[in-house]
Order: sequence, then C-alpha cells, then structure tokens
Amino acid sequence: MENLFLAFCMGCYFWFSRLRFGYTISSMLLQPVVVGVFVGLLTSQMEKAMMIGAALQLVYLGVTSTPGGNVPNDPALAACISIPIGVLSNMSPAVAVTLAVPFGIIGAFVDQLTKTTNTIWVHRADRYAEEGNEKGIFRCAFLLPSIMGFIIRFPIVFIIVFYGVDFAQQVMTMIPQWLMHAFEIMGGILPALGFAITLTVIGKKQLIPFFIIGFFMVKYFNLDIMAVAVFAISTALLLNLFLFKKEDIS
Repeated sequence: MENLFLAFCMGCYFWFSRLRFGYTISSMLLQPVVVGVFVGLLTSQMEKAMMIGAALQLVYLGVTSTPGGNVPNDPALAACISIPIGVLSNMSPAVAVTLAVPFGIIGAFVDQLTKTTNTIWVHRADRYAEEGNEKGIFRCAFLLPSIMGFIIRFPIVFIIVFYGVDFAQQVMTMIPQWLMHAFEIMGGILPALGFAITLTVIGKKQLIPFFIIGFFMVKYFNLDIMAVAVFAISTALLLNLFLFKKEDIS
C-alpha cells in the first residue's frame, strides 16, 4: 500500500511539474533537491531523500533549457524515479545517481513526444481563434495538453516506482545498448538544435562566430558556464561601445 501511494504521488508530481503552470514554479519543482523534499515528506525519511536529491542536483546543476526549448536530459524524471526507489531500497546516493542518469536521458525524449502531440492542439487553437472562441482556445492551450501530458508522463513514473528497483533495472536492461548510446548522442544534439533555432529567429548571421567561440571556450579550454557568461557579457558591452552602431544592433 505504501508503494502504491508513493508511486501515485510521484507520478502526479512529475506530471504537475511539467505543466509549466508558471515558469518560476515549474523550474523550482523540476530540481532534484525539491523532489527530495517531497519524497522526504511522503516517506518520513527526509535525511535520506535529501542526500540522494543533493547528489542528483550536482549532476544536473548545469542543465537548462536552451533558447530553442530543447534539453539534453530531464532531471525531474530522473529524480522522481531514483529518489523514491533509493529511499525505499536504502540505496547510497552514488547508486541512486547511477540509476537516475539513464532515465534522465530518456526523459528528454518523453518531453519531445509531449511537445509533438501538442502541435495537434495548436492547429485547433488557430481555428478557434479565427472564430473568436475563447473557451476553445483555453481548451487547446491548457486543458487538452494537460490531459495528454498526464497520459504520457504519469504511467512512466507510477509503474517504475510501484514495482521498485528490480523492475527499474529490468527496464534499463531491456533497452539495447546501441539505442541508449543513440539517446545519449541525440540528447547532446538537442541543445545545439535549440541554439540553431534561436539564430534563425534572430536572423543575424554575424552572431554565429560568437556561438562558435563560446563552444570552443567550453570544450577545449575547460571553462565553466559562468566564466564564459562573464566573458560574453563583457565582449558584448565592449562591441556595443566601440564598434556597433545602435541601429545595427536594435
């Protein structure tokens, strides 16, 4: 009964955290340390849940959505599966992280599947907008995507958490190694796709060299994101001050 209740709550949590019901709230709920607090309250093992959540947070500390909306992995799915299983199975944080990472990669594609189904409602919303049907627009903008998101997201977490660590490991072994490797490669491509979409929207090809410079600074000079951000802001301010005319950058 405890597993059933916990699995149901974690499935609902994962679904709700991905609703984007206020971006600030959603961004907070997606973090493993916040998931750890939720699991700790449900299981009365706050210390264990927070230890695992903190270990996961270090793994996903730098994971953010790119401007194009794509992510390399999903810390929410990883946390919603590994933290409750880790607490119930008395796992060490290191073992829980090992369990979490593959599900984080798979979560990126669950997110893409949800976004793909949302395109159905977008086209319907366009028709309702032409008719001036506000209720129809609301259904397509929030209600129907929420229901579809529940159908896609809830069962994944519910089933795996309910059946526990052995079932989770069986799920991972059922996925061929070549497919997992493909997930990892495609997960790395998705953020780059987001930046490419952003460049297309901006429409300024002269900005491409700055993206290339930033990539090489991170990849080959081993600089962290914060250092690159400071250099980028400083460079932008200097270029704006000395080179670019205001009409060129407006």
